[in-house]
Amino acid sequence: MAIDVDLMLPSPEPVALLDPDGRPTAGDDDALPPADDLLRGLAGMVTARRFNEQSSVLVRQGRLAVYPSSYGQEACQVAAAQVLGDEDWLFPTYRDTAAAVARGVDPVEVLGLLKGDWHSGYDPYERRVAPLATPLATQLPHAVGVAHAARLRGESTVVLAMCGDGATSEGDFHEALNFAAVFRAPVVFFVQNNQYAISVPLARQSAAPSLAHKGVGYGVPGELVDGNDLAALLHVLSGAVARARAGAGPQLVEGRTYRMQAHTNADDATRYRSDAEVAAWAAKDPLLRLDAYLRAAGVLDDSRAAAHADDAERLARHTRDGLNVDVVPDPEDLFRHVYSRPTPQLVEQLALVKDELSRDEPGRDETSQEETR
Repeated sequence: MAIDVDLMLPSPEPVALLDPDGRPTAGDDDALPPADDLLRGLAGMVTARRFNEQSSVLVRQGRLAVYPSSYGQEACQVAAAQVLGDEDWLFPTYRDTAAAVARGVDPVEVLGLLKGDWHSGYDPYERRVAPLATPLATQLPHAVGVAHAARLRGESTVVLAMCGDGATSEGDFHEALNFAAVFRAPVVFFVQNNQYAISVPLARQSAAPSLAHKGVGYGVPGELVDGNDLAALLHVLSGAVARARAGAGPQLVEGRTYRMQAHTNADDATRYRSDAEVAAWAAKDPLLRLDAYLRAAGVLDDSRAAAHADDAERLARHTRDGLNVDVVPDPEDLFRHVYSRPTPQLVEQLALVKDELSRDEPGRDETSQEETR
């Protein structure tokens, strides 16, 4: 069957339904999602921003080892979770904690990995959210595998796999898209192009017209969307999910957004970008944009906005209280979950650790001396 390449190429400019001031863009009113969906999305973004703020504070208080903030990318985070059904899967990166929270995972458990006290920190099967992936793009082939397996079983599951612009330069990105296209796996690859791979600007890592253009090389249709416009994201991503579910194979969506804060608390962003650049993107804030639209449309007032803020504060308090609990680590956990049946080497190492720890037990020296006599 002949493939119409033009239909696989993204729009020349990002799809946008609301301009930075919250006004509908001309001629596309029919594409605007229902008001209830937008209100739900705004509530999610308010919560996501408060979660980002709280998590950054917890780093400064020593309760988190590191936090890669998605401040400024809340529209992408919330939309990715909102377009999925209960039967679907989300495959996030280390920066997509707000997306996992929006999917319903307990925020304290979401931050378990970044606190450094447990693997992943949550049960991936409970909300169908895969563990946060720290290595770039390694979760993408896994996402394709889950989608391919679901298709073989005749399930309607769609997998939405998130990654950043830097991940598109990795080999795993290529392998995932190629496999997904050949086997028509129901995957939506959602690239959050926040303009920097840590400190490397996009222009130094890709010469493609857009990252969405990369799809055509694999036979995957691509689309480009304003990543700070929640209305446009819901429109584009829900369409991509629907096509993948209907058997049209994988889809690639690039959301153009901006990381307003540093890569992590260990990064000094002033070394590679200017204040003027940050200020220009602050004027495109996704929360302010949708807030302005919904107020002008008469579906958001101060009372409802206050309720959103109260909900966000309750989640922040829950997060804060959960992370402020001191956990006494059990050294034996290092050995418990490596294999279902421990190897002889692990058994030997566990015995060695237990013996070493027992030497620090109170009264051990006196007991040993008594035994010697």
